[in-house]
Amino acid sequence: MRPLEAVNDFVVKFANVNGSGSASANAMFAKSFLRMGVPVAARNIFPSNIQGLPTWYEVRVTEAGHLGRRGGVDLMVAMNPQTWDRDLAEIEPGGYLFYDSTKPLPPSKFRQDITVVGVPLTRMCNEAYSVPRERQLFKNTIYVGALAALMDIEIGVIEQLLAEQFAGKERLIQANVAALRMGADYVGANLPRIGLRARRADKVGDRIYVEGNMAAGLGAVYGGATVCAWYPITPSTSLAEAFTDFCADYRTDPKTGKARYAIVQAEDEIASIGMVVGAGWNGARAFTATSGPGISLMQEFVGLSYFAEIPAVIFDVQRGGPSTGMPTRTQQSDILSAAYASHGDTKHVLLLPQDPGECFEFGALAFDLADRLQTTIFVMLDLDIGMNEWLTAPFAWDDSRSLDRGKVMTHDELEAGRDFGRYLDVDGDGIPFRTYPGTHPTKGGYFTRGTSRNPYARYSEEGSVYVDNVQRLLRKFETAKSIVPAPVRRDAPKPTRTGVIYFGSTAAAMDEALQVMESQGRHVDALRVRAFPFCDAVFDFIAAHDQVFVVEQNRDAQLRALLINEGGVDPAKLTAVLHYDGTPITARFIAGEIAGRLTPAEPSPERRQVPEAAE
Repeated sequence: MRPLEAVNDFVVKFANVNGSGSASANAMFAKSFLRMGVPVAARNIFPSNIQGLPTWYEVRVTEAGHLGRRGGVDLMVAMNPQTWDRDLAEIEPGGYLFYDSTKPLPPSKFRQDITVVGVPLTRMCNEAYSVPRERQLFKNTIYVGALAALMDIEIGVIEQLLAEQFAGKERLIQANVAALRMGADYVGANLPRIGLRARRADKVGDRIYVEGNMAAGLGAVYGGATVCAWYPITPSTSLAEAFTDFCADYRTDPKTGKARYAIVQAEDEIASIGMVVGAGWNGARAFTATSGPGISLMQEFVGLSYFAEIPAVIFDVQRGGPSTGMPTRTQQSDILSAAYASHGDTKHVLLLPQDPGECFEFGALAFDLADRLQTTIFVMLDLDIGMNEWLTAPFAWDDSRSLDRGKVMTHDELEAGRDFGRYLDVDGDGIPFRTYPGTHPTKGGYFTRGTSRNPYARYSEEGSVYVDNVQRLLRKFETAKSIVPAPVRRDAPKPTRTGVIYFGSTAAAMDEALQVMESQGRHVDALRVRAFPFCDAVFDFIAAHDQVFVVEQNRDAQLRALLINEGGVDPAKLTAVLHYDGTPITARFIAGEIAGRLTPAEPSPERRQVPEAAE
């Protein structure tokens, strides 16, 4: 078979052993393309165990700018003997296998339809280094140098990355540059270049390369958060850590050096959400960061926030469940547990960011919504967004923007005799006024309780009082529909009665899948939902199409269930497209699933209006 040939459009996958020190070398490989002006989409697939198990790092080089996984591998860098057969099987016909050829392997270990590139990495390291750990670490740098020579990656770009990584450590810089050139020189003297080539471009522009967790942490700072209570859990820990770092820079008094924030690593998830609710009751903007198991533990306090109407924000970085599940794999499997968290009748606002840019935007917005709606707001990230670096537009912020604290009755209003009922709906939007503790010495006080009460916060178990209160909470949820982020619609180039609904990190692969389907003559209108509750536009979209695919990354079609439950949609109209093996969804999977499940072709809407006899 003829070897693949491509310039700035291919997938390279590294198969390593966790704990081998390969992560920084593989990331440097990805960033070298960015420095050459070529977009990349990188995915780190790693085990929850600390050392010894397989890990993969997939780099999609894409001058066209596709940020989702494509599916398939064009070049496999096979550094893990334990996963050899599996890794070999992933290579596209005509693709390439790069491996350590120190130990000869029989022909049965290879494939006839790929090109094998062997570099004796272990032998080179043994000859150059005497310390075992150096042999392992520099082996990674050597193979990056070899790949650079094989693919025309500018070696000077990688040397600059090394200089930045080890800034101030000249000895390490020189040693790594020597290892890099060792790999490049070996290829130059012994091997031809392969058909996958890098070429300098100008397609990155001013975009930044950033993790969603970091972006969300920064968004929390811009959103006015001053309190974070959290308990470590993969994959959300780095969000709280990012917030901590940003607070050190931006929430510290420059004159006194005193912190103007409170960050508490609680004893467990239950304590962390309790602290957040307490801080929110006291008027602070507070949040916690967690994942599925934490959401399960936080249910009772979330119910208190809902019923006592106390602002709180929860960043849920979703992972594979249930139970411990797959802690380092991605899913979108907390949708229902978050939307209806706690016992009894509850409904919670969910924000569904698609990338780090929206993680920043929604991370800030969540605190305005929490104050305005006086409830818990869930920001639903996932591991793919949270822990992987994505290319995204620089974060934008309007310096004239002020914090929306919602309905807060002031001292002067109370002093003037304004009627205050903590749970009194004065204008029909379901949202009452609140007061901060200590607002007035004699007025505006109330007893905060999780039990039933009347509009003036006085205890009552009278049925009509309870019904009036929970119906008001529904009115508040209706109000939320008009202030949460609206869905984004993309109509196909030609009229169609087929639609697709999706959300979150699925968007990157979906964008490409739509292009693929259009090139094949399959036209599908698309709607990306960005929040729950769903506005009318979501159900109007469903009503306007005969068949609507709902694409999500969980087993039980949770978004589809939410649409059916909230909109009374005929289940037969919504076709579930589900991906839940823990790896990020690919464009090939989406396009293939939709193409294979489309109902038989129908006339376009215009032709359907023509009388049958006229045809």
